[in-house]
Amino acid sequence: QVQLVESGGGLVQAGGSLRLSCAASGSAYIINNMGWYRQAPGNQRELVASITRSGSTNYADSVKGRFTISRDNAKNMVYLQMNSLKSDDTAVYYCNADGVHLFTKYNVWGQGTQVTVSS
Repeated sequence: QVQLVESGGGLVQAGGSLRLSCAASGSAYIINNMGWYRQAPGNQRELVASITRSGSTNYADSVKGRFTISRDNAKNMVYLQMNSLKSDDTAVYYCNADGVHLFTKYNVWGQGTQVTVSS
């Protein structure tokens, strides 16, 4: 079974930066797309950024120009560099991955990491 573990969240002042990391583990699996989602209290979970295996990226309008998603296929890692953070960025950030494991498609989530931006 594929598992995702996020790290790098924390408390930062507005205008500051954080880098989130997500490590995928398991055996006999292929990762296609990876992404970061976030959920603030009272809100639905929303896509922040995604990246395909070949490196094509997609961003929410609210983070374009401030956040950068990247991945290391050799290490099965995905990263989210967050700059110029705003209080609206406060949320639990979740890593997501989809692909194939033992000839079966999967879609898995990490446990989430809290990002709090103080104004």
